[in-house]
Amino acid sequence: MIGYVTLGTNDLARAAKFYDALLGLTGAKRLMDFGTFIMWGASMDQAGLAITQPYDKNKATVGNGVMAAIRVDSKAKVDAIYKKALELGGKDEGPAGPRGDGFYAGYFRDLDGNKLNAFFMG
Repeated sequence: MIGYVTLGTNDLARAAKFYDALLGLTGAKRLMDFGTFIMWGASMDQAGLAITQPYDKNKATVGNGVMAAIRVDSKAKVDAIYKKALELGGKDEGPAGPRGDGFYAGYFRDLDGNKLNAFFMG
């Protein structure tokens, strides 16, 4: 199973501010902060989301087709996270709404261009 997903950033302070505000809506908090790597989650026993500056010192780039998905417990939270991501400067990749039977999601890109979604099953 997935322990955590790491996304690259070229501006750690800017990305940290974005994810502090965004992931705070899910109840997540910083679980690790090593100066070049920050991870958020509810606990170390659950999957988390991390940002990092690349170890090889090359520029962080996004992968086409790569996405991290944030599970939440209501459609209202999907809506709130999607809206907050755009308010924080993220880019729309598909508005929050139903996508098939029982799947509700909103898609966006963070400030570095990484693609994410917030989703609710039910």
